Amino acid sequence: MINKRKLGQGLEVSEIGLGCMGMSFGYGEVHDIKPMTELMHKAVDLGITFFDTAEVYGPYINEELVGQALKPFKNEVVIATKFGFDIQDGKSVGLNSRPEQIRKVAEASLKRLQVDAIDLFYQHRVDPQVPIEDVAGAVKDLIQEGKVKHFGLSEAGVETIRRAHAVQPITALQSEYSLFWREPEQQILPTLEELGIGFVPFSPLGKGFLTGKIDSSTTFGQNDFRTTVPRFSEENLKRNSVLVDLVKQFAMEKNCEPSQIALAWVLAQKNWIVPIPGTTKINRLQENVGALNVSLSTDDLKKINDAMSNIEIVGERYSPSSQKMINR
Repeated sequence: MINKRKLGQGLEVSEIGLGCMGMSFGYGEVHDIKPMTELMHKAVDLGITFFDTAEVYGPYINEELVGQALKPFKNEVVIATKFGFDIQDGKSVGLNSRPEQIRKVAEASLKRLQVDAIDLFYQHRVDPQVPIEDVAGAVKDLIQEGKVKHFGLSEAGVETIRRAHAVQPITALQSEYSLFWREPEQQILPTLEELGIGFVPFSPLGKGFLTGKIDSSTTFGQNDFRTTVPRFSEENLKRNSVLVDLVKQFAMEKNCEPSQIALAWVLAQKNWIVPIPGTTKINRLQENVGALNVSLSTDDLKKINDAMSNIEIVGERYSPSSQKMINR
């Protein structure tokens, strides 16, 4: 059985969650409802209680999928969703975290998720046009009305986190974190620890790179966002493969999969970190959950750190337009 971990404000979830975005957005394919529903039901069977979606995934269809699939378990699971984009004619046209927009999104998400309250409501990206205090205040009002239970931020910097937390205590920060992207260790993780905020890393498998199944000859589908990511160019994949070689070496020593080493490493960093690897395949879901059985000792972690100090990761993790939306 999967153990529980506590994020901020006492929110307890399974120590690994399930990122649902790729079921209908981002990776080039909208998957059929039936197998994705079976996948989420399998996740619940395995002990996963934490599911992640957003209105912009689709837009809207991912929330609808998650809401319908998890309806039978609505008192047993925690569903996180997000606001913060301006969606017109079915497409995101920029950021929008104005208080009236937050309220509008909350009402719509409640219907799509088929829940009485949103368990965890993240600001998807920090909106430079709206003071973060106004954003936190809008979510605070929704919490007081019983429409939202917990407030979160995504890809926010330290100053933004502190200012928001002073208005409405933050339960979790969601940002990218993995052996492939360790920037949060510099300022973000110490700040979260100080303030008692949980951390929810997305892409803990480096957008698939740390599974060992991607190399410089890999081609991505036309609508797969990785085609726009500099880190996934043929040249950069070639140069970054030294990291995958390291992960594979540890996987051989531990008699497990590379993905399990990558997830075990994230889980070993802090007991208030809950990664949300995404997948559309039941065997990969089981593999990810199997990472909970992989134990990395202090000595193992030191060896990984020492080896990584000699590795230079190359390439930005987002396209230039997406990079502009990161708040640091």
